[in-house]
Amino acid sequence: MFAGRASASGAAGPSAAAAGGKSGKFSVEELYGFNKKPKVNRGNSGKQEKSDGRRKEKEESALASQVLEAARRLMERRRLEIYLKECDITMETNSMPYRNLGKSGLRVSCLGLGTWVTFGSQISDEMAENVLTVAYDRGVNLFDTAEVYASGRAETTLGNILKKKDWRRSSYVVTTKIYWGGQAETERGLSRKHIIEGLRGSLSRLQLDYVDIVFANRSDINAPMEEVVRAMTFVIDQGLAMYWGTSRWNVVEIMEAYSVARQFNLVPPVCEQAEYHYFQRDKVELHLPELYHKIGVGAMTWSPLACGLLTGKYNEGVPESSRAAMKGYAWLKERLCSDEGKKQLSKIKELHLLADRMNCTAAQLAIAWCLRSEGVSSVLLGVSNTEQLLENLGSITVLSQLTPPLIMEMDALLGNKPRSGKKEAKS
Repeated sequence: MFAGRASASGAAGPSAAAAGGKSGKFSVEELYGFNKKPKVNRGNSGKQEKSDGRRKEKEESALASQVLEAARRLMERRRLEIYLKECDITMETNSMPYRNLGKSGLRVSCLGLGTWVTFGSQISDEMAENVLTVAYDRGVNLFDTAEVYASGRAETTLGNILKKKDWRRSSYVVTTKIYWGGQAETERGLSRKHIIEGLRGSLSRLQLDYVDIVFANRSDINAPMEEVVRAMTFVIDQGLAMYWGTSRWNVVEIMEAYSVARQFNLVPPVCEQAEYHYFQRDKVELHLPELYHKIGVGAMTWSPLACGLLTGKYNEGVPESSRAAMKGYAWLKERLCSDEGKKQLSKIKELHLLADRMNCTAAQLAIAWCLRSEGVSSVLLGVSNTEQLLENLGSITVLSQLTPPLIMEMDALLGNKPRSGKKEAKS
């Protein structure tokens, strides 16, 4: 309780002592006058005036209670700020929403930062550090990478930055993915050997004792499901990871992993990483929500801008600095030049007009559209500079504008809303 000391001398002394009692302290009620009953001029107008007076007294009493509660909350926050400052801990104030990862207790920022293509490859280490710093300062607590990204250099770059920044390890979430680790036959896949050795290699490059989530970066027909689930349970039991998840698995495979885990008292997956954007919808909108409700598996989605397609950068061709012009991305260029790609570009131009009407960018609208989907825990962003990052983070403010009528308008424009008929096994 906030208390103010009365002056022990001068003219204020007696009146202060009377108001504050023998202790010479004021309560919040006394300080703000909330303990005083409001004066009501009853006059001689009979019962009606008495009734009005009682009603006014109740209203004033309710208002006083609300003000008192607000004052108490403010003082509690100030006390906490002072305490945390003494402990050299800062209170983070940002507008980043956080969501549970599936039905686990892990809270992740609804926007995460991915490292595919960018870290250790497309951008310099200095730019990677700037991007990561801005993301962290803006409330992003989820950083995703994989052993295969830039042949391990993405993990190395991320690890170097985290070590340099020396942020509290408990304040952020790092995820990595295991499958493609090297050229040898035993350096890829989901065998017990590669899951354990691959994760240890990732931890070495990341310079971390553990990752928060380790993902199986695709299914492996050569590895029995029980072996995969037992290996994932082992790395969790050993403290090398906190959770495990799947990436690009179909619904049947995820259900099988869950069933094996329950049968043998092992750890089930908590999350599936899936591609999700305007033109890739079925899996996230039809199949994963069912898994979320049945077994608690959440969705962490990637490529919300369809490799930059939805930003409009390819509307007039393929820029030299774009991803489609990079070595190893001929498939993206072919996709843009296909008949289907041309149809998509036409729809993208219409979506740009909608974004202009909403006073936001096409990228912000596309990312917010992903966030509105049921069961999506976090959307991973891929950016090459801080300007792109800040623009993408602005999608959070657009989310509240996505009303049902607007979503219906977008569905009509896209013309590809998934049908909620019989669920297919594969996505």
